[in-house]
Amino acid sequence: MDITTKRFLLRDFVQEDEPAFLAYHADPRYAEFCSPEEVTPDFTYQLFQRFIQWATEVPRCNYQLAIVDRRNLELIGCGGLRQDGYAAGQAELGIELAPQHWGRYAYAIEVGKALIDFGFRDLELKQIIGLSVSANLRVSRLAERYGFQAIGTQPGSGWMHMQGWSQIKWQLTRESWEHLFPLTSSVN
Repeated sequence: MDITTKRFLLRDFVQEDEPAFLAYHADPRYAEFCSPEEVTPDFTYQLFQRFIQWATEVPRCNYQLAIVDRRNLELIGCGGLRQDGYAAGQAELGIELAPQHWGRYAYAIEVGKALIDFGFRDLELKQIIGLSVSANLRVSRLAERYGFQAIGTQPGSGWMHMQGWSQIKWQLTRESWEHLFPLTSSVN
């Protein structure tokens, strides 16, 4: 499965992506808003294997796709929509970029739009949920740009609480999205 944007190819992970995936997860900047367990090599390896497995599931509920720069075929992150644990017609959006690509040329904006279009158009979702750490202002700005509404704040995990942070839950409805943006990304 592929989603093509102007600059990126979002596609299922392949085993050859593993070194680049592990490398950007090992960058200390990546760990800023993660629990200590989430940045261990073992956790990252297991996560990568889970993404590979999701691509083979039938029916498919979770789409966690590699983000590949079409100009040089470099893996720059991943993004996806995960339906497991949510009601029918709902999914959770997640986007991560390798730290060297943060804040660069609206990469997350382009990828996010493609994933949201895919969710509402192809998966026929009614609602997309997002979760973020309150201190991660980049994610908050991105969510607001797309019309997500903050619908609640929870204390979050112990590691968040120790930092004085909380977890924000975001919601975007299909109607709100269609009011702001036409559904345009191409999916193969």
